[in-house]
This record gives sequence, structure tokens and C-alpha cells, in this order.
Amino acid sequence: MKPMPSREKSCRSLLACPLLAGCLLLLANCPGVDQLVAAQATPESHPAASSATQAGTLPAASQPSDSKITPQQADELFRDVDEILKFASDDTALPIKKEVKRRLTSRDEVVAYLEKSMAEDKNAQRLRRSALVLKKFGLVPAEFDLQRFLVSLLREQVAGYYDPKTQTVNLLDWVDADAQRPVLAHELTHALQDQSFGLEKWLKAGDTDLDEKKNLTYQDFEDDEIAEARQAVVEGEAMAVLVDYILAPAGQSLLASPRVAQALSDGMLLGTADSPQFQNAPVFMKEALTFPYRYGLEFVAALLKQGGKDKAFSGALQDPPRTTRQIMEPRVYLSGDHLEAMALPDFDRDLKNYDRFDVGAMGEFDVAMLVDQYAGVEVSRDLYPHWRGGYYYSAHPKGDPSAPLGLLYASRWSDGEKASQFAAIYARALEKRYQHVREVAMSAPGPAHASRDVESLTGSHRWLTEDGAVVIEVHGETVLITESLDQAATEALERDLFPPEPPSQPKGPSSCPGPAR
Repeated sequence: MKPMPSREKSCRSLLACPLLAGCLLLLANCPGVDQLVAAQATPESHPAASSATQAGTLPAASQPSDSKITPQQADELFRDVDEILKFASDDTALPIKKEVKRRLTSRDEVVAYLEKSMAEDKNAQRLRRSALVLKKFGLVPAEFDLQRFLVSLLREQVAGYYDPKTQTVNLLDWVDADAQRPVLAHELTHALQDQSFGLEKWLKAGDTDLDEKKNLTYQDFEDDEIAEARQAVVEGEAMAVLVDYILAPAGQSLLASPRVAQALSDGMLLGTADSPQFQNAPVFMKEALTFPYRYGLEFVAALLKQGGKDKAFSGALQDPPRTTRQIMEPRVYLSGDHLEAMALPDFDRDLKNYDRFDVGAMGEFDVAMLVDQYAGVEVSRDLYPHWRGGYYYSAHPKGDPSAPLGLLYASRWSDGEKASQFAAIYARALEKRYQHVREVAMSAPGPAHASRDVESLTGSHRWLTEDGAVVIEVHGETVLITESLDQAATEALERDLFPPEPPSQPKGPSSCPGPAR
């Protein structure tokens, strides 16, 4: 878990919120890892098989809330910090520059710290914005209480954390000592990152709150994913060390045993029987909770394979990725591929009758979640690599903050076919998101309605719902979606993003001689 955030932003910025990062008990004990670790440690493959199996089979995370580790166990953990720190340094090639302070803390102290931060005015407002935008996209249920969920989840899941403000690793007095040792390998990796790169400042670099910017550019939207990408680097590196620590007694490593990383990644979404808050969470929240760990681990594994420790650890910290696309597709990061800027409308002019509520990037991760939720995992895996840019802008009618939240969402794809496929998925999902949906005929070409068997959507389409109109327009590789905006605003946005082509000039008199008479 990384430190408490200084801020939280928009719907996909939940990925960057360390309030969601305290899941190491879940991660360390996710299904499938123990079996693979044991498989790496057969007597034929390594003489330390029994110790490897012991190291790989972590104790169950669940304990009664009043269960405490003994003073002797705490002393042993405190002594182990230095040994595990050396392991992490050897594993990452990040130097130990000074001793790491250590402290034993209680569950109530951790929860009180989180509750205090979320109760602050700015954090409370950001949580409210995040929740409303997530609900507008249908990614969490309308009745979902985000703040209560976060506190309950961390009470259930937190297994240790490093605080860069005090440069202290916090051990937990209610978690089994054996379960905390692999977690220490993870958290002490954060301490090494902090000693060489200044973790808190590094995580904030280039990260601005778009809600405070007046004249938005596409670069602002592109930069809106920096926090998510950097968090995935930080957590991915720490997860790589955790895996190596578990596998070390068997003489194995993440680089030599990529199946372990895949099993860990797959198992994170399953949860365990003693993690009801996580198991009962909306799909988006599960994915957002585990994104920096799952995709971060796979990102670091790809860099390890391509360039070794220097590339995967100090190299990624010196030249970090900037988007979730680069994390989800490491080849994009390694190749230096960069997307062209998308066109932006004149928000102030087109939405002059609205008050801005929240704005942000809609990155590759968000697209994957939308498609995953409404069309399934396989369709999502096939479609999201074709994403080439996106952003959203939400607003309330002036003077009426209780009105349904208006939404502009624009996305770009690798070609018109993929754009049409995404538009159809979004259209089919309307019936799941609204109680009353009726399509209104429009002059643009395309299917008469977005039925369940429609595989692509072209042209412009309009639906009426209990929260107002929804318009989806596909123009080449770009999809424009507006929800709960009036017709004048939607038409102004369409003119900005899809300006009419100038009429072709009539050809002048031909200089060729006519036929002979």
C-alpha cells in the first residue's frame, strides 16, 4: 500500500487513489499462487523444496479483530526488516541508502487515519464527484456508497504500508507474522524507491487537477493518467519483489517462472472466502483495486524480460509510462509509440448553459471496463487494444445542480470498424443503465435500433431516457456520445468535433480541344 493521497480526481482516477491500495492480504493469498509456488519446488528441481513450499503457502488472512501478534513475534518481525530490505535491494538493484524506520500499528489507527483524510472537505468532494461519474457511466450501482466501501474494504484488507512522510514501514499488530514477511518485501521495495527517487514527489510529478484548469488542452487530458501509470510502476515493482521473495527458497524468480505472475494476476480478481467486501464489490471496483498490482506486475515482468533489472526497476522510475495503455500494453511503452492529439470542442461556448462538474481522461483501462461489463471479457480483450484516445466532460444545467448529470464522452479507435463496434456495445448497454429507453428515428443512416444482435453502429442515433436524451454519433474513427444534454448543446458539440467538409469547387473550362466539327 502506498501513502495517503494528497488528492483524488475523476472516475478513472480511482486507480491512482491509495485509499484503494491496501489489498496486500488479498494479493498475497489469492488463489492459485500457493500451488504454483509449490510446483516450482519439487525435490528434483531444488534441494530447498520444503522451505519453498512453506514460504509460498501464506497463512490465511482472516483473523478475529481482537487477535494480536505476540511481543516476541513483533520483535522477530522488526529484526527481519533489515534482512528483507537487503533482499529487496539485491532483487531490484536499488541501493540501501539508510535504515528504514519500523513501527507496529493497530487496525483502529489505520482506519482512523483513512477516515480523517476522507472527511476533509476536498477529499470528500472528490469522492462525491468520482462516485457520481462512475454511476453515470453505469460502472457502479446508483445506490453504491463509495466512501463507506473504501473504509470497510481497507479494514478488511490492509496488510501493511510504507509512509514516505515519516519514512517508516508500518507493521500491523493484528496480522499473522508469517503473512507479513512477504508483505514486508513489497513495502520495503517502496522504501528503496523512496530513498532513490523521493516516492511522494515522484508520484505527484506532472499530475494536476483538471477541475482547477480553465482552458483545457488535449495534453491536459493525456496527462490525466500519469498518476495511474506511475502507481502501476510503483506497485508492479513491489509485487515483483514479493513474488521473488516467495520463490527464492526454491531457487526460482519471476523472470524464470512467468506462470506465477499470471496466476497471481488471475487470482487477484477472485478474492478469498474471508474477503466479503472485495468479493461483493462491483466489477469496476475490483478491477480498479487490483489494476496497479496486476497490470503493474505484468508490465515489470515484460521489462525484466526485455532489459533486465535496470530496465524494470530504476529504468521505469527514471522514464515512467504516462498512460494506462502503456501499462496494459508494455510493447507500446517499449516502442515509444505516441498517440496523436484528439480534437476538443469549445467547452465554454458549447456548454454555456451548464456548470462544469468533473472532467478527465477515459483511458484504455476505462474502455476495457466498459466493454468488459457490457459485452464480456473476451470481447473486451479483443477491442480495447484498438483504443486510440478519449476524454469525458460532465456538467449540470446552470442553477440546477440536482438535475441529471450531463455527459460528453468522445473516443477514438484504430479504424471505423472498431469505432462502430464500440458504439454498438455502448448503445446496447443503455437498456441496462436506464429504466426507460426509446430510440428516436434520425435521418442519418444506420440500423433502426440498438438491439442485442447489432454488432456495429454507424451514423447518428438518439434515444430518450428518464434522464433525458442520449446521442451516439460515429464519424470515421471517432465516437461522440452525449447524455442528458439538451439538443442545442449536443448539436454545438457535433459541429465542433465533426465540422462539415467544404463544398467541392466546380471545375473550370477544360483546356482540351473539343471534337472536330
